[in-house]
Formats: sequence, C-alpha cells, structure tokens
Amino acid sequence: MTACIAELQALRYTPAGLPALDLKLEHESQQQEAGVQRQVKLVIKAVAFGALAERLARQALGSNWNFQGFLASPRNGKGVVFHIQDIQQD
Repeated sequence: MTACIAELQALRYTPAGLPALDLKLEHESQQQEAGVQRQVKLVIKAVAFGALAERLARQALGSNWNFQGFLASPRNGKGVVFHIQDIQQD
C-alpha cells in the first residue's frame, strides 16, 4: 500500500523490550471498479515493531512510503490495524 505518514505516536517498548510504534497512514488513489474510476481515500491505524519501528519514528509526517504488511484486529477487537513488515521510500 502506498501511503503517507499522517500521525506518529512516541516510540514505546513492549513488556519484552521490543521497540513498538503506533501510527496512522493516509492513502489516496484512483481505482477502476466496474468500469468506473473511483476516488479512494483511507486513514488506517498501523503498528511497527523492532528496527522498523525505530526507523519509522525518525521519518517526517507527510512523507510517502510503500508499506507491506498484514491486517489484524486489535486486542479490543474493534476495527483493523495494519501491521507493517517492510517499507520502501516512494
């Protein structure tokens, strides 16, 4: 997913001492659906762990990246969280 960093929380550490970063990503694009162009906008909660969390914590708000990862339910079971596994500069 191509997105920009819309919000960064402070770098935190899990009980096991692993760096963790909560952030929000903003995606905007045009997609083809049923033969019609559709404007797509999305803001999604995301999380990164380890060295990737430390790297993302140093990035500027509004910077664009290509993110790879997976979707999961948060612990409270409400909504969706994108777990970032890899990033590349857009």
